[in-house]
Amino acid sequence: MRNKTWSLVPPPENKNIVGCKWTYRLKRNPDGSISKYKARLVAKGYTQQQGFDFNETFSPVVKPTTIRIILTLALHKHWRIRQLDVNNAFLNGDLSEEVYMEQPLGYEQDKNYVCKLNKAIYGLKQAPRVWSDKLKITLSKLNFQPTRSDNSLFVKRSTDITVYILVYVDDLIVTGNDEAEVSNIIQYLDKQFSVKDLGQLSYFLGI
Repeated sequence: MRNKTWSLVPPPENKNIVGCKWTYRLKRNPDGSISKYKARLVAKGYTQQQGFDFNETFSPVVKPTTIRIILTLALHKHWRIRQLDVNNAFLNGDLSEEVYMEQPLGYEQDKNYVCKLNKAIYGLKQAPRVWSDKLKITLSKLNFQPTRSDNSLFVKRSTDITVYILVYVDDLIVTGNDEAEVSNIIQYLDKQFSVKDLGQLSYFLGI
């Protein structure tokens, strides 16, 4: 609601109404202990109709080889490696298609209305793509450019500053030769998306 993810509207004629459900899971620490209990509202994307409420679905993911190369480079140059987690990342993606969804169970305000989605929501087929597009636009404002070899590796270079950002959906690794610049970038991203700074990298993609 704070993110204005949807607006309540009367059910439109000749439009597909996507279902939704709650999912629950445990997020664990590296030692296996429980970190948090997560509840997430997920759209039933399998009920979407291509050409009506979604078109492209592609979203790039950083390559394992790229991760190893950047980590090796950072360790060799003694750069600090910071890890970020974007809170509810997909809810930041702007939809270009008209998508209507049932109201979430337990939070119905008027059962005669449906949700017209203004932002993406987890489960939508296009959600990873629109989040990726939004992040790419935001990073370009900070003068980051994706590399030709890997679209999920973003580089910012100037005369005396080099900063790399690796993107794996909503997990980001940031490293570079200027600590102040890295901190400024993280602060900017937090203002745009609500970012959790996990500090020094210690546990990434199950490793």
